[in-house]
Amino acid sequence: MPRHDRSRSTATVRASIASAAARLMAEDGITDYHHAKKKAARQLGLNEHVSFPDNAEIDAELRAYRSLYQRERHPELIARLRRAALELLELLADFRPWLTGSVLEGTAGEHSRIDILIFADSAKEVEIFLLNRDIPFIHGTPRHDKAEAVLVVDTEVASANLIVFPVAAERIRLKYHDGRPRQRVQIEALRALLPAAEREMGFDSN
Repeated sequence: MPRHDRSRSTATVRASIASAAARLMAEDGITDYHHAKKKAARQLGLNEHVSFPDNAEIDAELRAYRSLYQRERHPELIARLRRAALELLELLADFRPWLTGSVLEGTAGEHSRIDILIFADSAKEVEIFLLNRDIPFIHGTPRHDKAEAVLVVDTEVASANLIVFPVAAERIRLKYHDGRPRQRVQIEALRALLPAAEREMGFDSN
């Protein structure tokens, strides 16, 4: 097969997997990108050794899918998730919290968690903070090698991952596993996002 045909074939396979994976994440509530890619490949009759799309490609397809098929309910969900995130950022203000992940980027679904980066002298300090306020939590699995712990708490809308880093790590620009820089915002920037989302839903933010 000529090289340009192989390249076109690889691009077509990646696009097909990205589209199928995005549909699985939107409709079946899958939140793990790698799992979605593998399941999409199986559904398409492909083996797991094909060239997978990167997470950014799936995010693009996910936004397109939600815009086309979930255009009425998805903006409302994102606004609710962001309001819940804002309440957590205000609660955790002493730990210089940042919202990151799919809730910030607008790709979250009904099964997504709110991801919040916090910075403390130790994870135990955060645990004591939560215990003193009678906020239940469980321990999750850190997915970043610099994270000390993940504490999972519940809100009325969704569960939230409180990803605890050492104080000095706040200066480090964190990245996703695929190398993309991890977007993040603090309280005022998140608050500025809410009126636009609520206007889109027809809510009066005053």
